[in-house]
Amino acid sequence: MSPPRYSVVIITRDRRDELLRTLELMTALPEGPPVIVADNASSDGTAEAVARLHPRVALLRLARNAGAVARNLAVRRVTTPYVAFCDDDTWWEPGAPSRAADLLDAHPRLASVTGLILVEPGRGEDPLTPELRHSPVPAPAWLPGPALLSILAGASMLRVSAFRQAGGFSRRLWLGGEEELLSLDLAAAGWWLCWREDVRIHHAPSRARDPRERRRLGIRNTLWTAWLRRPWPDALRHTLAVLRSAPHDAATARAVAHALAGAGWVLRERRPVPAHVAAGLRLLRDSQRRSPARRYVG
Repeated sequence: MSPPRYSVVIITRDRRDELLRTLELMTALPEGPPVIVADNASSDGTAEAVARLHPRVALLRLARNAGAVARNLAVRRVTTPYVAFCDDDTWWEPGAPSRAADLLDAHPRLASVTGLILVEPGRGEDPLTPELRHSPVPAPAWLPGPALLSILAGASMLRVSAFRQAGGFSRRLWLGGEEELLSLDLAAAGWWLCWREDVRIHHAPSRARDPRERRRLGIRNTLWTAWLRRPWPDALRHTLAVLRSAPHDAATARAVAHALAGAGWVLRERRPVPAHVAAGLRLLRDSQRRSPARRYVG
């Protein structure tokens, strides 16, 4: 048998039953990829259940909740050229990871392939899909799908060398829209990101969520990413657009306060993207403004 081309990395916290369902599906993939679970200090017996029921799965038991950085720690163990990320409530269809790996094999400047997300139980397309399918970002003729400037961490395969070159997910952002900063750093380094309709991933949104906390983190991280990577006029416009679209309540106020509290390190670490990447971000304004998936709710 050929050595596996990709590994699967899943992060989780306190969602044992959902993770076990996802593991049943991901460990049954015909390619038999290595599967790594990074458990973010769960208190519900998640790690114990994985160790008992899936002894062949590599398990990282983190002493604290590292958020998205848990993916970085898992990727340190990856020895395959590609990594398929999923969350404990998302899973790849059989054949989908191989199609993504074929594309990465064929296109050495391609860093990631993001798939079509089908939302359970009805399997309708995720509300973000029109933005991805009709992305206005200019793409070279060889790119095997619409060009993106942000991946979806629970539904993307990445080239491990590119992921490591870009530094992985930021410890500053923790969780909540953490993909955009990594994606912009990949694009700034000359890598390309694309979407493919024939790479299908399923999402059964977990009910174990705190929507207000997710909104707080999402707004804070969106503002930080804008201030870190966009030219100042664009960062200002994006900030105003985010604030106009967010509910005017305590959760949004906390998000803005936390974002402002980080202004010192943001200014120290600010590194604007090249002009062509900034131009791509400007082209995305209209579709993002119209998208129902971009509304801050909860």
